[in-house]
Amino acid sequence: LLDRSDLVFIDPVSTGYSRPAPGEEAKQFHGYEQDIESVGDFIRLFTTRHNRWLSPKFIIGESYGTTRAAGLSGYLQDRYGLALNGLMLISSILTFQTARFTTGNDLPPMLFLPTYTATAWYHGKLDAALQADRDGAIQEAEEFALNEYNLALAKGASLSDEERAAIVGKLARLTGLSPAFVERSNLRINIHRFVKELLRDQGRTVGRLDSRFKGIDRDGTGQETEHDPSHSAISGAYTGAFNDYVRRELKFENDMPYEIISDLYESWDYSKHQNQFLDVAETLREAMSKNPFLKIFVANGYYDLATPFFATEYTFAHLGGDPGLR
Repeated sequence: LLDRSDLVFIDPVSTGYSRPAPGEEAKQFHGYEQDIESVGDFIRLFTTRHNRWLSPKFIIGESYGTTRAAGLSGYLQDRYGLALNGLMLISSILTFQTARFTTGNDLPPMLFLPTYTATAWYHGKLDAALQADRDGAIQEAEEFALNEYNLALAKGASLSDEERAAIVGKLARLTGLSPAFVERSNLRINIHRFVKELLRDQGRTVGRLDSRFKGIDRDGTGQETEHDPSHSAISGAYTGAFNDYVRRELKFENDMPYEIISDLYESWDYSKHQNQFLDVAETLREAMSKNPFLKIFVANGYYDLATPFFATEYTFAHLGGDPGLR
């Protein structure tokens, strides 16, 4: 991209060095609609002031940034007539039902399973047959998740003892967890418990952003990890490198802290989405229908337990719309 495009990095309010103007409150920007509007308005202003309306425009988002990118595809088009040429979605989450382990929502246990299998394979916790072929093991997990496991979760308490025992055995085989743990989990393995349980016998935890990383907790008997070892391993090096680069090389001198990771998710305003899961997949489908030239690139990792690849595949398989747009 570097020799073919101009890259514009945007830090939404309360991230990076971005702060509200004096006298303004940050919380007015901290919600799905508010965030889309403020970032979308910045993009329009930048495009106008730099005379780039006729330039091809692509938006790249990662994790929650993919939620924003899909939302922007609709907002920019409908509000300003600014049609994007493409979206690049890295570690995508568009339909939050696919990742929220709430009572009555059986999608996450099914969609996280192939990543559990990939993680268990990496740490050598699968049986010999599965360890011999990572991609084959993941494919087996996908097929099991969509068929037998999906049906078993749908049956709930009507599942027979024989069927339940068979599902427990297969889940244990594909996750590297003990049958007893799978049984006690009621066939629904929460990601936060998985990262704590997989290597419990070694006194180690596995990462959420990247499950290849291992960490150590004080409490080896807890249900959840004290920290994400994959984030802890990179945050110091990344933060140090960026702060040095922006001050020494870019000559941007500011004594404010550069907010690498904020806790905005704890106070984010979802008031317009009460009693439902946020879903921007439909926004993206509509944007694609209105602009059939909009290109979508999606990248996910096998070891990502924050935004599992199978959840992304599920979302796009249920996007709807004209088959030609796929």
